[in-house]
Amino acid sequence: MLKQLLQGKPFGHPLHPILVHLPIGLFLLSFVFDVAGMIAGGGMDSFIRPAFYTMALGILGALLAAAPGLVDYSDIRRDHPAKPIATRHMLLNFAAVAIYIGNAAVRCSHWNQPRLGVLPFVLSLLGVGILSYSGYLGGVMVYDDGIAVGRHRRRGKTPLETIVPADQPRDGFVAVADEARLEDRQTLRAQVNGVVMTIAKVDGQVYAFQEFCTHRFGPLSEGCFEANGRIKCPWHGSCFDMRSGKVTQGPAKEDIRAFDVVVRDGKVMVRVPGD
Repeated sequence: MLKQLLQGKPFGHPLHPILVHLPIGLFLLSFVFDVAGMIAGGGMDSFIRPAFYTMALGILGALLAAAPGLVDYSDIRRDHPAKPIATRHMLLNFAAVAIYIGNAAVRCSHWNQPRLGVLPFVLSLLGVGILSYSGYLGGVMVYDDGIAVGRHRRRGKTPLETIVPADQPRDGFVAVADEARLEDRQTLRAQVNGVVMTIAKVDGQVYAFQEFCTHRFGPLSEGCFEANGRIKCPWHGSCFDMRSGKVTQGPAKEDIRAFDVVVRDGKVMVRVPGD
């Protein structure tokens, strides 16, 4: 329940992107006060104290935004190519907050000085630089890799890894996972004969179909289940029939591949033609 709250599912919108605007804006405003103070030579009340207060509020806002950010990070599958970028983004954010905490402590120790010292200004400049690069990485993850896009609409868990069965026949059925591992209205991701697919279970029926949407390659294993056996892409809302792969709602225009799937002796088994 707490995880779904931090992901913004009750609100219908991701929580982390909303909250990060506050600390970023406050840190930038604090830096503007620093620059103005150095140019104008103003005293404590005119620029230095406002810079400190906005920085302190920015630290509180950053700590608040960190909680949903960590939840979003934990939900990125381990084999996703954007996972290293997400790790770098997270570490840079932690580094920036640590720098601002240290900066605030330095300012407190020199509270009665009439002018801003060099060290606090350098720390602010460093913090802004790190935040700028970290923000760029956040944009890359969202716009290039679709990280966390649409997850606020999915109520269940998302698969964190791609299953690659040891047995990879050119034709015929191959065991992918234990049926008990697949909860109702949940998905698994597997790769068989070089084909990445989604394994889904809805109302006791197991389906297998290609993982990537034909519109913009959104991950269908992270999508939502619709009525009449349909899966909805988490990125742009295209819907497909899980039994036949037919497009039932755009913007996608091309069908996806659907694969034969059976359950034998408690094992989910799929067949991907060798061609």
